[in-house]
Amino acid sequence: MDMKNNMIRPIIRVASLLVVFAVEFAFAGHDYGQALSKGILFYEAQRSGYLPGNQRVTWRSNSGLQDGKTSGVDLVGGYYDAGDNVKFGLPMAFTVTMMSWSIIEYGRQMASQGELGHALEAVKWGTDYFIKAHPEPYVLYGEVGDGNTDHYCWQRPEDMTTDRTAYRIDPSRPGSDLAGETAAAMAAASIVFRRYNPSYSNELLNHAYQLFEFADKYRGKYDSSITVAQKYYHSVSGYDDELLWAAAWLYKATNNQYYLSYLANNADALGGTGWAMTEFGWDVKYAGVQVLVSKFLMQGKAGPYAPIFERYQQKAEFYMCSCLGKGSRNVQRTPGGLIFRQRWNNMQFVTSASFLLTAYSDYLSSAGKSVQCSSGYASPNELLSFAKSQVDYLLGDNPRATSYMVGYGSNYPQEVHHRASSIISVKVNPSFVSCRGGYATWFSRKSSDPNVLVGAIVGGPDAYDNFADQRDNYEQTEPATYNNAPLLGVLARLGGGHSGYNQLFSDDLLLPAPAVAKQNSAPEPEHKQNSAPAATSPDPIAIGQTATASWNYLGKTYYRFSTTVTNKSSKTLKDLKLNINKLYGPIWGLRELSNANVYTFPTWRDSLPAGKSLEFVYIHAASQADVMISSYTLA
Repeated sequence: MDMKNNMIRPIIRVASLLVVFAVEFAFAGHDYGQALSKGILFYEAQRSGYLPGNQRVTWRSNSGLQDGKTSGVDLVGGYYDAGDNVKFGLPMAFTVTMMSWSIIEYGRQMASQGELGHALEAVKWGTDYFIKAHPEPYVLYGEVGDGNTDHYCWQRPEDMTTDRTAYRIDPSRPGSDLAGETAAAMAAASIVFRRYNPSYSNELLNHAYQLFEFADKYRGKYDSSITVAQKYYHSVSGYDDELLWAAAWLYKATNNQYYLSYLANNADALGGTGWAMTEFGWDVKYAGVQVLVSKFLMQGKAGPYAPIFERYQQKAEFYMCSCLGKGSRNVQRTPGGLIFRQRWNNMQFVTSASFLLTAYSDYLSSAGKSVQCSSGYASPNELLSFAKSQVDYLLGDNPRATSYMVGYGSNYPQEVHHRASSIISVKVNPSFVSCRGGYATWFSRKSSDPNVLVGAIVGGPDAYDNFADQRDNYEQTEPATYNNAPLLGVLARLGGGHSGYNQLFSDDLLLPAPAVAKQNSAPEPEHKQNSAPAATSPDPIAIGQTATASWNYLGKTYYRFSTTVTNKSSKTLKDLKLNINKLYGPIWGLRELSNANVYTFPTWRDSLPAGKSLEFVYIHAASQADVMISSYTLA
């Protein structure tokens, strides 16, 4: 697990933007789709609790089944953070936030590679736990287990004999950073599930509202309340960045103006427009906030706050320039070209930087802009190319020719600092492994792990590209959940391409209509819809269309249309074919056939049961498209 992050640098401004056009380029050399699949699979090895029937990492079994019991709360589930058996709330929440952001930006590419379902399951495993960990509006359990006693033992999760005390924050013991990050995770995940599980999405959003209010109303650092976390996940940056981070995600999830005004009104006081960053991770969120707010600005959503949001964007572009080596204060790189921030688990900063660079590159490309750094201009392709270079290094293009993703390539770490993978599976040998006996028998073995921890991204090399594949070398060989989360989006993007749609509106299909709220509170979002006439369709299949949002961008008015196909019959609808004409923009939720303008079920379904509805969404700068049924069968 990560022990620390060094904090923050002086303020340096970045010059204004210059508009240029970007050209998409092709990627080759690595199997990014395979890496994506493995990177998601890693989360199944980190699961705590009762494992499901479709568990693919079969050498793991149930664990932590009494978590929370002594505190009178069910805390079974969630993720172990790294190579130990503790559930730390702050990095777990950041992991879920970044997995969700990866899906929001690049879920279309994940779907095309057959991994969207697995990614959604990975997010839900985390959010199901957070629902349990938030039993009251102003109570949040932020840790189960104790790093000190846990590190004294080397045991499989299934054999744990270590202390499983549950630690919480509440009004008398606040933790704004923990509550804020968890609010961000719930809000981001609510966007992800809005199309696939609307009721669950609403449940997550309600938790996000409450957690943000808790974080903002009762301010304090979580590790001053949960002191056992200080040695492992010390909140160096404090909670100001998490308050902005949570507000940004709540705005993205709800389109509620209260949260937009919060970002503007607290920009200076909470550091959003002040801190110029060269890092982004589970502790320091400023660069992530600045990129999100920059997206709002480029989407034309800033309104009267545009001058303030331009200052956020200056700081976002300071980060981009520093990564590229074109800034006034640049990140350090190894001789082989890898971003280097710190000796302990440096790879977390590589993957998080790669994600921000990739997403911002696509925002710029969609807006027809570039970045002006102190040492020259940077095109969107330059940002994306550098992100690709970091991913390629991680996957094996480095001086050691070592893949730092376990199970990818032919030369990857064999002695991972990870209790579960380093001890024989309980399914192979159920004999109990004792606390200290695990160190004597398994930790000290100088041989490969009996269980391959497929997809795990380890801490990685030192400042000179050196790496020692040894189990006791925890700084370099221990993986972490938050190493993988940002990389999922980048791998999906590199493997699936750009998909030819405006990245600035990649998430608008998931948003409700804009809501205007009073500035002194954070009310429930309003859902105002302007209905359009339904397209004609024969019974027993009904089609309805609704215009759910509109916005201005570069002088044009764009509309988001939600269309439902309802099976009114008593049989299952199959072989559906829809003919859609007068469509001038991207469409989500259907699969286009080779025939022009003919669409069918999306890749994740092949039928529609009786009484059920299918929703798809499209965005264009025109009135509603003509949607007609071409053919279908009822069985």
